[in-house]
Amino acid sequence: MALRNSLQSPAYISSAASSSSLVTPSLSLLADPPIRLADAAAHDYLLIEMVHTLRASASVAAERVRRIEREMLEAGIVLGPAPPEKGAALKEKDRLKKEGRDSVGSAGSSTAGVTLGAKAVDGEGDEEGLRTRLEAIGVNVGGNIAERLCRDRPRFGDTLDAVKFICKEVWSTCWDKQVDNLRTNHRGVYVLSDNQFKPIARISSFEGTADALWRAKIYVAMSAGIIKGALARMGYQATVVPEIQHLPQCTFQVKLPRS
Repeated sequence: MALRNSLQSPAYISSAASSSSLVTPSLSLLADPPIRLADAAAHDYLLIEMVHTLRASASVAAERVRRIEREMLEAGIVLGPAPPEKGAALKEKDRLKKEGRDSVGSAGSSTAGVTLGAKAVDGEGDEEGLRTRLEAIGVNVGGNIAERLCRDRPRFGDTLDAVKFICKEVWSTCWDKQVDNLRTNHRGVYVLSDNQFKPIARISSFEGTADALWRAKIYVAMSAGIIKGALARMGYQATVVPEIQHLPQCTFQVKLPRS
């Protein structure tokens, strides 16, 4: 009876109340913020505009680099590429004259080929910069998602458990479904296959299938970054390579250090 009275004493009640008052409602919201949902169509529109914006930004950055390289070349700070050999071109011209062919047309087509080749190389450089930026954004997003999902989980025992977590939890959070197929060679290489990958499910092009596949490879760069960032936040430094054979299927090859 004395013990019961002591537990109900004003001193005990005041101490319990003071300890519980330390956790204010605002502090509880910081520790466990409410989940906020967004329309899936809004995410699609955002991704489309983000790709266009980053493509323009990457093109400007690449042009800035080329301009600086030209200025350094003109100033003599760096050495330019070696000029092409003239002897081979003269021999080819003489051979065409002997055969009675028009060497002017051949030279013109050769020059045009060189110009188109240079443009293609510049375009590939711009697209590579775009993919790098999209992947960097995905790494940040994936890391934050994994941190929230892993908050109440113990540390993963091996890389296979971490990849299974990506296939189930992270995939369901980001793309509303789980991975359709997971394969591994038990040497640190994992292949994640999704037969209806949501970010590229509605991609099409009036120029044909090849152009649609080329565009889809750009849009999956952010998804590869999400996988890479989630694994990095869990302590695994991975290399993620997306592959698209036909739409809307997509596979991700994940290379992890063996545990």
